[in-house]
Amino acid sequence: MPRRALPPGEDPVVAALVAAARGARAARRTPPRAADVSRRSFLLGALGTAGTGALLAACGTGGPTGSPATTPAAGAGASDATLRWANWTLYLDQSEDGGTYPTLDAFMADSGIDVAYSEDVDDNDTFTGKVSGQLANGQDIGYDLVTLTDWMAARWIRQGWTQELVKENVPNAANILPGLADVDFDPGRTHSLTWQSGFGGIAWDKDAVPGGLATVSDLWRPELKGRVEVLSEMRDTIGLILLEQGVDVSSPDWGDTEFEAALDVLREQIANGQIRQVRGNSYAQDLVSGDALAVIGWSGDVTALNFENDDRFGFAIPEGGGTLWSDNLLVPSTSTRRENAERLMDHYYDPAVAAQVAAYVNYITPVEGAREAMEEVDPDLVDNPLIFPDEATLSQVKVFRTLTPEEEERWNGAFLEVIGA
Repeated sequence: MPRRALPPGEDPVVAALVAAARGARAARRTPPRAADVSRRSFLLGALGTAGTGALLAACGTGGPTGSPATTPAAGAGASDATLRWANWTLYLDQSEDGGTYPTLDAFMADSGIDVAYSEDVDDNDTFTGKVSGQLANGQDIGYDLVTLTDWMAARWIRQGWTQELVKENVPNAANILPGLADVDFDPGRTHSLTWQSGFGGIAWDKDAVPGGLATVSDLWRPELKGRVEVLSEMRDTIGLILLEQGVDVSSPDWGDTEFEAALDVLREQIANGQIRQVRGNSYAQDLVSGDALAVIGWSGDVTALNFENDDRFGFAIPEGGGTLWSDNLLVPSTSTRRENAERLMDHYYDPAVAAQVAAYVNYITPVEGAREAMEEVDPDLVDNPLIFPDEATLSQVKVFRTLTPEEEERWNGAFLEVIGA
């Protein structure tokens, strides 16, 4: 039976988390750093429009194939009371002064495990490129827990670069949303747990675009020329264009012809000056500065910016459809601290803890019970569909299908050529 969180006030750790969340809400965080790197990417996998379970269950890529390149490190239990966690920027709740992480501090105090937390994942490919040689050679990569997007998580699992989790050590994993409990890149969640999920869509400055935007084509309005930015992640930008063109990006029934048609749209809008820049996280800074008035962006970023900027920005899933993606927690095969990592995963699957994280990062929490817990953390967010999406919202989004290695190499190369990367 999964461990249940006690009501706030009955457990001193939970009570402290709630108090910290209320204090941190007032100051939030600064907008995403101005590093032009990719923060998120799509889930890959077949996705229908059936509803929450079907949508979230499809968040993945093909199952493991081939032989593992490495085997788990010897003595993969808790060899000492430490843990090294690599995560994305601004992806964990922070204190008002930005110097501490309340939920992580609570874990360390409760468990006695000292966690070295770093925001070292600036891009799936870049991060993996730094450690893949060590992983292939069975050498320590300097991390015991990493946070990677589904398509990259699939690659790590397929290569044998992750350890199988001992489910008895993570009883709160039973709180995972049903649709995320069995993804095709990790059947039964034997090697991973979802950290957060989110949407790709369109966003705009409400003062500069008073009528708002409804479609991707609205980005090409003449009055927005030179003030539009799109994401540097191929699956985000091309995915939204494909969806507007009537392509079900989750289906296997499309290929080069459809991709080229979508790429032609992007090529034209860059060439004619409609698109100011193709950006990573720094599109958020450009919205704040006014350099960009309309963008293809990520749901959580826009929600966060609105807390800092008096609800200045609008966000919508385009009429043609939006995208759904997730990031995942994995234990590298070379770590000797798997049990410590499992204890931390268990901590973050407590609904009260998950609610505090969601209140800060503003992405979709994967933990059942977090919505109820949010009543105590921040009641204003309980009905936020970008954190707790309903069936109607989820019916509007898809995930980008699994690409073959040949497609990924060919299409990514063509995309990079068009954006000048």
